[in-house]
Amino acid sequence: MCCLFGLIDYGHSLTVKQKERLISALAVSAEDRGTDATGIAYNSRNRLQVYKRPWPAHFMSFHIPQNTSVVMGHTRMATQGKAGRNNNNHPFLGYVQGSPFALAHNGVLYNDHILRRNLRLPSTKIETDSYIGVQLIEQKDALDLNSLRYMAEQVEGSFSFTVLDASDNLYIVKGDNPLCLYRFPTIGLYIYASTESILKAALRRFCLCRKQYETVQLHCGDILRINAFGQTAYGQFDDSSFYPCQPLWQAPAYSEKPYRTHLDEIKAVAAMFGCTPEDIDAMAEQGFTPEDLEDWLYSRNFW
Repeated sequence: MCCLFGLIDYGHSLTVKQKERLISALAVSAEDRGTDATGIAYNSRNRLQVYKRPWPAHFMSFHIPQNTSVVMGHTRMATQGKAGRNNNNHPFLGYVQGSPFALAHNGVLYNDHILRRNLRLPSTKIETDSYIGVQLIEQKDALDLNSLRYMAEQVEGSFSFTVLDASDNLYIVKGDNPLCLYRFPTIGLYIYASTESILKAALRRFCLCRKQYETVQLHCGDILRINAFGQTAYGQFDDSSFYPCQPLWQAPAYSEKPYRTHLDEIKAVAAMFGCTPEDIDAMAEQGFTPEDLEDWLYSRNFW
């Protein structure tokens, strides 16, 4: 129940101040899905930088260097690993062939301990389930569409991932958790967030609403790479474990894997908002989508 967000200014149309304002608008809008921690990753002067703090986004001050054109961000609602220990917060750093990358995750993974044991991955002081994504990529010692497919097919749970490498390639691994991506072709800009409502709220804050944009369609099982020039490449992973053809509130009668959906994740945190899992099930049966339920739970009007 976190939020992924970011931008790719491949047209170099934004000033430093505009990039800082846009990232701030995205991060503050993303607080609807988490206020325990906020972080960003970006490249500057041939170094991949990660700036994260156990603070809500509106406490953060973002300083984006002049030569930075890609920024990957995350706001966190802590479900595993205390946010006060900053190494538990996103984005996480990893290395392949001596080159760094940063990974952010939205969702809940439940087989991280099993994978770490069965694949003999190194023990870590990082307490979050999300970090297993970094370790699986490091195991392959490569960051590309194939290693990301391997990572996505190993983990079990709900997820969408973003990964930024040292060459300003941004990868989106779209699982069953939502992610919305807009492209502004006239100014050479991509922006993304976990939900369209967050993205639109950020656009209103930044006054980009009048610019022409198009929605880039992403489906469960897609892996998308966008480079610093705005060029794209696609891959796929096997998403059959998500059972997309069934209603999300109905688990299959039999599964070789433990079954957990985006809706299960919502029910797991509903008590924080004074709701029971039965309340969520009842609304789902009335036709509410998981995204509708999230917006309802996190709406300020709900309080």
